Amino acid sequence: MLTIVKKISIFLILLFSCFITTNVNAESKTVKNQDELKSALSNKDIDTIILGADVNTTEKINITRPIYLDGKNHNIKYVGKFGDSDDFTVWAGIYVLQVYKTNATIKDIKLTGGNAGLLINGSVVKLEGTIDVSGNGFGGIELGKGANVSEAPRVDLDSSTDLKNDSESNDRPTLWVPDDTNGAVMSIDGVKETLTAGEELTLNEIDELFDIDVNPQTNDNIIIVLIIALSLIGILNINKIKNI
Repeated sequence: MLTIVKKISIFLILLFSCFITTNVNAESKTVKNQDELKSALSNKDIDTIILGADVNTTEKINITRPIYLDGKNHNIKYVGKFGDSDDFTVWAGIYVLQVYKTNATIKDIKLTGGNAGLLINGSVVKLEGTIDVSGNGFGGIELGKGANVSEAPRVDLDSSTDLKNDSESNDRPTLWVPDDTNGAVMSIDGVKETLTAGEELTLNEIDELFDIDVNPQTNDNIIIVLIIALSLIGILNINKIKNI
């Protein structure tokens, strides 16, 4: 029979082995223009992309695989056409970023100049830091499915996430769900709200929606468990030595 010390030791070894294995091949890439950004997104060896400058793009930027995008408070600005028009209030389905059927984390970035800033398309996206979706023709963030997508979209924030939208108005919401999408979810600090098809939310309405007391589950809990486990190992080893 394994002693409790051996069991805890094996658990910790396996835990740290998994951590090392999943991060050993991780690469980051700093990009400064549209071509570098697209190239980094297509390189599966890169799991973290850092903006080293403001990026102007003439086309929608698609994220189709798990990625961590750290904007470093830079902008991605759409500077292309909307069909034959230069007017971003002419609908052409132009999102500055589209996250399609994958998971992604986006941090400290401004997305501007499109019909909308961000489309979370059948994906789960975590927003960290300051996310600015000001200056888009129809609003900030869309949670949608669209054609050939069955997965419900979800956006996750925490209490430190700062959503900004200086151009918000009744017809330019900060976040919305199109009429064809059911089951879209928004969460803050682990508290989830299922949004209805056709729902539109301003920043104030988002605040009101989550104006409740929460006890968020964070990675601090994992650290606490590890500290307790290591303390137990130390105590048990000391007792073992004393009994020798």
